[in-house]
Amino acid sequence: MNPNSLSRATRQGGRHAGPLALAIAILQAPTVLSAEVSGATGANDIADLKRALADMRQQYEARIDALEVRIRRAEVKAASAETRASGNAARIEAQAEQTTYAAQAPVPTGGAQSRANAFNPAISLVLQGTGAAYSRNPDDWHLPGFQAGGEAGLKSEGLSLDETELTASASVDNWFYGQATLGLHQHEGETEVHVEEAFLDSLSLPGGLGVRLGRFFPEVGYGNTKHAHAWDFVDAPLTGQAFLGKQYHDDGVRLSWLAPVDNYLEFGVEALRGEEFPASGGSDQILGGAQNWFARFGADVGTDHSFLVGLSHLRAKPEGRSSGHSHEGGEETFAFTGDSNLTAASLVWKWAPDGNTTDRNFVLQGEYFHRDEAGRVDFQNNNGAGTALLSYDGAQQGAYLQGVYQFLPGWRAGIRYDRLWSNNDVQVLSNTGTGETDDALLEESHLLGEHDPHRWTLMTDYSNSEFSRFRLQYARDYSTSGNGDNQFLLQYIMSFGSHGAHTY
Repeated sequence: MNPNSLSRATRQGGRHAGPLALAIAILQAPTVLSAEVSGATGANDIADLKRALADMRQQYEARIDALEVRIRRAEVKAASAETRASGNAARIEAQAEQTTYAAQAPVPTGGAQSRANAFNPAISLVLQGTGAAYSRNPDDWHLPGFQAGGEAGLKSEGLSLDETELTASASVDNWFYGQATLGLHQHEGETEVHVEEAFLDSLSLPGGLGVRLGRFFPEVGYGNTKHAHAWDFVDAPLTGQAFLGKQYHDDGVRLSWLAPVDNYLEFGVEALRGEEFPASGGSDQILGGAQNWFARFGADVGTDHSFLVGLSHLRAKPEGRSSGHSHEGGEETFAFTGDSNLTAASLVWKWAPDGNTTDRNFVLQGEYFHRDEAGRVDFQNNNGAGTALLSYDGAQQGAYLQGVYQFLPGWRAGIRYDRLWSNNDVQVLSNTGTGETDDALLEESHLLGEHDPHRWTLMTDYSNSEFSRFRLQYARDYSTSGNGDNQFLLQYIMSFGSHGAHTY
């Protein structure tokens, strides 16, 4: 059947059903009014009843509008199916995402009760747990040649509750969509809560323009914007650990433009506060302490294949960027201040027979990172008795390539290889009262690239539904030294409530 014909019929049915429901409500209204007017003895009471009737009329009109939005969503999905072979799928996906936002929009009315009911966000909860075993001490894990900060590191050994995410999202009105995600995780025996994301997206800007305001994951590479429960492996690639502190989120504003072409083409710029690793220190300037530029292009190749390529550049001026993971405001050992420029390129290629991912599909994903940094590194003993100053000029690279194949409904298997390289020039300029030799300071800084970290990872997982997943993973990790670490991980991921579809 022609999707357009189906849409017109549905629209006409919705239009007829709306006035009919409204007429029934109005016919029933006199009964309600007679009961209430019998006890009403003033013009104010009559006015209240008129407002109640107006609210009732607006509620039915809002339902009609909601039906039209659902029809529009069905039309977009039908258009996506029809145009997949012509290379428009990525653009259609972007349109569908905007329509999804609009479908959640509350329609304000004049009554107080209606305004109270207008706030009705979609709420979801994601629970994650892991069991980890290592052949080497995970406390000794580090990345030679890299100042790993943020949340970088291995998962806790043994059984543990991994990061739990609580998300609420809704359209504020026809102009803005909002989403907030709180993350809860265990660190050193204590539960910590932090705001992962809290942002507003524009819905009505013309010419393909879009604005995001608040806290979000910047478009640095491909994987940085993915929440942990959407990863294909238990842990982040070594590139994420080394260059982004596992995952980079910051406060700021994003301006993007979706080009009016047949395929998917988007450009964007982000002005960020620069509070989090790989930036640090924050900034009170209007353009923030970090800026990121990105571009993405995607298209379909026949009916079975599609791809997405991306390029980004993050510029930051870290001030006192720590080299460790600290939550209690404790004194840091090494702190970098200077200039940092990070460039990332990504490629994602997807295959599914006739575009149907239900039974079989394959995803090939890879990223390459290059970072140039120059500045100073300040060292201070934990007791504050000694200080040292190091000069640092570094060029670092990293890449990973992974493939994930779904061979049966619900069953997947994947393999990943990641590697890091560094070429750093580090020298001790001063060393006062530290009790350490210059060579020892250089060794402890972890900036000497005497070894190239690399790792092989295998995984298999099973999803009983879109709301549950169990995963088994093994890695042979040569991150710290040439003596490999055997890493075994078990993971479960459970989702509750409304949860939007993940991006491409």
